[in-house]
Amino acid sequence: MAGTIVFAEILDGDSVYKYYSDGEWKKSSSGKSVAIINPTTRKTQYKVQACSQAEVNKVMESAKSAQKAWARTPLWKRAELLHKAAAILKEHKAPIAECLVKEIAKPAKDAVTEVVRSGDLVSYTAEEGVRILGEGKFLVSDSFPGNERTKYCLTSKIPLGVILAIPPFNYPVNLAVSKIAPALIAGNSLVLKPPTQGAVSCLHMVHCFHLAGFPKGLISCVTGKGSEIGDFLTMHPGVNCISFTGGDTGIAISKKSGMIPLQMELGGKDACIVLEDADLDLVAANIIKGGFSYSGQRCTAIKVVLVMETVADALVEKVKARVAKLRVGPPEDDCDITPVVTESSANFIEGLVTDAKEKGATFCQEYRREGNLIWPLLLDNVRPDMRIAWEEPFGPVLPVIRINSVEEGIHHCNASNFGLQGCVFTKDINKAVLISDAMETGTVQINSAPARGPDHFPFQGLKDSGIGSQGITNSINLMTKVKSTVINLPSPSYTMG
Repeated sequence: MAGTIVFAEILDGDSVYKYYSDGEWKKSSSGKSVAIINPTTRKTQYKVQACSQAEVNKVMESAKSAQKAWARTPLWKRAELLHKAAAILKEHKAPIAECLVKEIAKPAKDAVTEVVRSGDLVSYTAEEGVRILGEGKFLVSDSFPGNERTKYCLTSKIPLGVILAIPPFNYPVNLAVSKIAPALIAGNSLVLKPPTQGAVSCLHMVHCFHLAGFPKGLISCVTGKGSEIGDFLTMHPGVNCISFTGGDTGIAISKKSGMIPLQMELGGKDACIVLEDADLDLVAANIIKGGFSYSGQRCTAIKVVLVMETVADALVEKVKARVAKLRVGPPEDDCDITPVVTESSANFIEGLVTDAKEKGATFCQEYRREGNLIWPLLLDNVRPDMRIAWEEPFGPVLPVIRINSVEEGIHHCNASNFGLQGCVFTKDINKAVLISDAMETGTVQINSAPARGPDHFPFQGLKDSGIGSQGITNSINLMTKVKSTVINLPSPSYTMG
């Protein structure tokens, strides 16, 4: 069993983890479960409840009822409970990290870091929420032409209601709390639908919020097959906002969800543009960090290198030397490259590699795969007619496209359907800013690999990379709406005589 006695009540005997509803850990009436496959062993590691649509309905009813009372809870009290949950989460980082290692093959040290970072995010959100939500605006009518000062307008932020949060497998804890904490501090209730791979980590995390003493029904976590409850959740009339991180599924959700606020982050093909004057050692280090950390299974991973032809040979050699030093193996051993999350993911990556080979890409290393474990691979001389030039592998395979002008690099970046992040390496800050302005991406990093954090930074995508903006402040604002109260005066009132 992953975890300690603290988490005993979330497990049904030695078999299936329970789901969380109305402040209690429950077994589904469906009698069914969903298996979670360990990416390393490719055997069943855990099982979770397969919740029914009827159980989803009950969760939504509880969430709606609990939210009404929570919205009347003093802001300082909401923050106090979030701080308590953050402390409990960090206190129990080891058992949660163990789940991450076994469910999604995250290297052990990175798994611990994710949990600690998540606790910090919750605490920061509590503090930021008190600042943001504790302020309103005061407007007077005579600032608009033709009006006397006969109206005072007071505005404040009020909660939306029930927030549906759907995090991805690669950061199931961190990207769950990045949705949960802003929702709660803003006065909303929260229904969490975790990914299958990562569900048990999420259940452990939710138990930390349970132990903190949040009101019953305010937080729920339903597990199950997307084919059975996925659309039912996202189209449920009780949902007032959806925060989703993932892939193409998000596009389908946005088309079906109706007239509610959406926060979507749907992947990227983050381009790294390397100019002739760049510090190539710095570039190589960031390509390794940005392209191969967590086996490339990050939305903000470098997905294509666009390097000027005159420095391409030198850069490729530097990256090859660093790739050769990457440790490949199981996540328990803190290896740099660990198995990708599923066999289907590995098969998809292999399809991209096969296509590149057939079309003449230069393999800087021999392609090697054992089960879900794929050795890091740098592909040089990639051309735009290869799938790897455009599709997101979500694995440790990185294409290099040689360019003859900055404009060529910008064109390739902007021709992508994605626009999450990108980066540019140059010692000329003026060029860097001009290129940044020209790149059609939500964020451009100058002389560093793409990254989502720190978690209070704005994080958004253009085109198929998403809708709305994340980051703690932006998430709080998205999960609230403006309420105005207008005081009508019988005669103009002026503060000055």
